[in-house]
Amino acid sequence: MPAYQPEQLHPLFVDGFNRADFDGLAGLYEPSAILATRTGRSVGRDAIRETYREILAGGGRIELQTLGVLVSADGLALLHSAWVIHRDGKTTSGVSTELARRQSDGTWLFVLDEPRTPIIAAS
Repeated sequence: MPAYQPEQLHPLFVDGFNRADFDGLAGLYEPSAILATRTGRSVGRDAIRETYREILAGGGRIELQTLGVLVSADGLALLHSAWVIHRDGKTTSGVSTELARRQSDGTWLFVLDEPRTPIIAAS
């Protein structure tokens, strides 16, 4: 199912992640999208698919809370979320930032994805 509003991308991502649906996860990205990874970046759907295949090789479930969505009149959306991954009795958490774009058919896809947005405390 495609996202017809940018905020629908997050529930679709959670569903794909928790089912280890690598093709479904990659399908949430534009063909030339960029996913930032610990080792650099994955560019394009094929590389993104393989990145998720590696990430989910050991299983795991994700919980994700959308923190904000900012949509421009010209079809861009900035999304922020807090996520928690449970795997092998361990928990990893973080904050993500994604840029999505409205496609010509009215659906939304990720363009840029930074799953580990740095959090800087105010002084």
